[in-house]
Amino acid sequence: MEQMIDIFTDRQFIIGVLAAVGAAAAVFSVLAPMFATDPMRNRVKRVAEYKENLRIKSREALTQKQKSQGVRFSQAGGFGREIVEQLKLLELFDAESAAKKLAMAGSRGERPVFTFMLARLITPIVACIGMGVYVYVFNGFELGSFGRLMATAGALVAGFYLPNIYVSNMITKRQQKLKLHFPDAMDLLLICVEAGMSIEAALQKVSEEMGVNCPELAEEMALTTAELSYLADRKDAYVNLAERTGLDGVKAVTTALIQSETYGTPLGASLRVMAAENRELRMQEAEKKAAALPPKLTVPMILFFLPVLFVVILGPAMLRVFGMAE
Repeated sequence: MEQMIDIFTDRQFIIGVLAAVGAAAAVFSVLAPMFATDPMRNRVKRVAEYKENLRIKSREALTQKQKSQGVRFSQAGGFGREIVEQLKLLELFDAESAAKKLAMAGSRGERPVFTFMLARLITPIVACIGMGVYVYVFNGFELGSFGRLMATAGALVAGFYLPNIYVSNMITKRQQKLKLHFPDAMDLLLICVEAGMSIEAALQKVSEEMGVNCPELAEEMALTTAELSYLADRKDAYVNLAERTGLDGVKAVTTALIQSETYGTPLGASLRVMAAENRELRMQEAEKKAAALPPKLTVPMILFFLPVLFVVILGPAMLRVFGMAE
């Protein structure tokens, strides 16, 4: 044991370990960009796949009646699909509502729905087993029998709601990004429409321009362009955009677009008003955050800044007083 301690405390050994770590970090920093993936390429690929699926569906609609909308199982396979189907989790956990939430979080298709349903089944079991092992085997928290039972039951309940909390968190973060960049997209869309572009070409152009700053918004615009090209009713494309984003500003814009196509109202004038309103909403959101900042800083200032100020101001005086007393 002493020999091991001597080895680990040896100066040459520590220098060698630090040198190895530094060399590994240098090699990683050089090689990491070579293996980095382009997220925009994956998003463009998903949009292309979504557009191809819409084309296939439109061709099927010409030969047979429109099937009732619902979650299809053809594109999701494997052992997880069998478990979900046998236990009828889609009916139990409301697959349609889950699909809409996942679409708002940026995950579309059948596979994310099946993964979410499987997570809602497995997560409570894993959380319950993990808490039970911790409190019963390792005597965690030093609880009594009733406390251990309640901790295990609480872990089971928390595990049941954990997937929903995770998806809600993803939706909130995505909506914040969309809300931040949507006024800029509206300005670009207004410029394109007033320049004489059609709404499909304008949306496609905005999608290309917004791809760098906000890939999420660019993806939504590209999906709307694809739906306008292949859906039987153009109104559905705008409604789907509003449902996928879940933002009031986007819903107002889609309503204006629907009214413009239905009643022939000037699209440029409607977009100009909507762009101004979205810029005003973004400014109000920034002002709200700025107004909430002073109350939030009060407690940190009392706990961290004031003691430091007292030490800096009163410290020299106290040292002089103690020095004179001695």
